[in-house]
Amino acid sequence: MPDLGKIDREFFDSVIYPNLGADRDDVVVGPRHGVDFGVLDLDGTAVVTATDPISILPQLGFERAGRFALDVVLADVAVSGIPPSHLSISLTLPPEMTDRGLAEMWVGISDHARELGVSIVSGHTARYAGVDYSWVGGATVLGVGQPEDVIRPDGAKPGDGIIVTTGPGAEVAGLFSVLFPEQLGLSESTLATASERLDEFGVVRDAQAAVEAGTVTAMHDATEGGLLGALDEMARGAGVRFDVDRESAPVAPGVGPVTDAVDVDPWAVTSTGTLVLTVDSEDADAVLDALRSRDTRAAVVGTVSSGDGVFLDGERRSPPNADPAWDVFARLSEQ
Repeated sequence: MPDLGKIDREFFDSVIYPNLGADRDDVVVGPRHGVDFGVLDLDGTAVVTATDPISILPQLGFERAGRFALDVVLADVAVSGIPPSHLSISLTLPPEMTDRGLAEMWVGISDHARELGVSIVSGHTARYAGVDYSWVGGATVLGVGQPEDVIRPDGAKPGDGIIVTTGPGAEVAGLFSVLFPEQLGLSESTLATASERLDEFGVVRDAQAAVEAGTVTAMHDATEGGLLGALDEMARGAGVRFDVDRESAPVAPGVGPVTDAVDVDPWAVTSTGTLVLTVDSEDADAVLDALRSRDTRAAVVGTVSSGDGVFLDGERRSPPNADPAWDVFARLSEQ
């Protein structure tokens, strides 16, 4: 059986990448491994676009679940340096979702979109047999800006500093503490602390704060494969070496106990909401100040140099073949 989560690089390179429909001159950046957005050049205007599944977890409460789902789908455009501005959303809902639950979720999405300056411009909403939580549709996000303002995830250059926000494993810690509190065997106070991580997903505003404060050469959201996956994709895409000090990374309260309880490396599991940025070394302090002014945990964790690969505490590390959080999720769900 294939691994859960995103398809592997070999399948992407052999099947997806060679078959992308029509060739168009206005496509500046198309699908490629490690790049989560595309870019169109429309008469000198850059339109950044990204598509993601919608995940709704009723255990979070529908209003909170809607806000969380929106943060996830907006992140891939936000890391381009162009603020997300337009959203199309398709909701294919399970039959058991009530009108009340749908209303709470939708208001959560709409209110959060309004706060972030995002307009919902089209969509589809329906219930269908055979649909289960948590995957209940998909969304396409657009951001409109100037071509010279687009930041690519493969733009790191030797001499840059590497900044990490939020820290490793925050998403998994937050989700597992809410979804599987009994299986984790942790105290109520520890679970409550870990669950707070789900309210710290400020990627859209963090990305803009960083871009406005200094020269950001590359930016990536640490989703599947976690920090190790994001670092590897950025280093591989730019053809450079990343040297990272593990102890320098911010670690949010509650993450360690949860990841220890399920025996996973927090650096290898999905951590949506955690940004990895490479920044001109002269601007690193200014970018850190801008992030911290938003109460975002952030630290310089390493440097970029000539070479290749990711070195964590001097040891070359490869990303996981598949995100281990998926297997843990399946195991805890069965229990």
